[in-house]
Amino acid sequence: MELSVYNIKGEDTGRKVQLNDAIFAVAPNEHAMYLDVKQYLANQRQGTHKSKQRSEIAGSTRKLGRQKGGGGARPGDIKSPVRVGGGRVFGPVPRDYSFKLNKKLKALARKSALSCKAQENNVIVLDTLEFAEPKTKEFIAVLNNLKINGKKALFILPSVNKNVILSARNLQRTNVALATELSTYVILNANVVVLTVDAVEALGQTFKA
Repeated sequence: MELSVYNIKGEDTGRKVQLNDAIFAVAPNEHAMYLDVKQYLANQRQGTHKSKQRSEIAGSTRKLGRQKGGGGARPGDIKSPVRVGGGRVFGPVPRDYSFKLNKKLKALARKSALSCKAQENNVIVLDTLEFAEPKTKEFIAVLNNLKINGKKALFILPSVNKNVILSARNLQRTNVALATELSTYVILNANVVVLTVDAVEALGQTFKA
């Protein structure tokens, strides 16, 4: 797939860049994307939930009534789960929700997500993205020039650029990620994916490894 290269003013530079078909033109594997997104969201869970079971409730273990002859259910102690203030049956306990996925499956999921964006024509390539100093106003100007302000935008950089990251940090619908640290979730969560020319090459090197 061949795309035009734009500058930060939204102007066509006349250059073309060839996107790697092995990354941007694969048949999307929906199940691989589902598993990768599921793992990403599972890893965000703290897993610190806890409720008290009957053995952890403070109270007497005295039997509240006679076993038979009361005309109702057999009474237990005050900590019984069927009583108000009693313990909870099979309640949540602290646990780790993370699980393992193979590297090849995760790579397939990321390539599938990028291919989906390319098929939807939601990929923009910039010649470069540089700021002299952190300025949110300048980043907003770039969004306006590219006509994507108001959309969820994912900017992919080849390496850490502190000024760009700080400029976009306060924008709720804008995310900046490195080519080597992409996740399927952040790709699918974006309406538009914006790459620099160097980021296109970095993606090729990342998925080649």
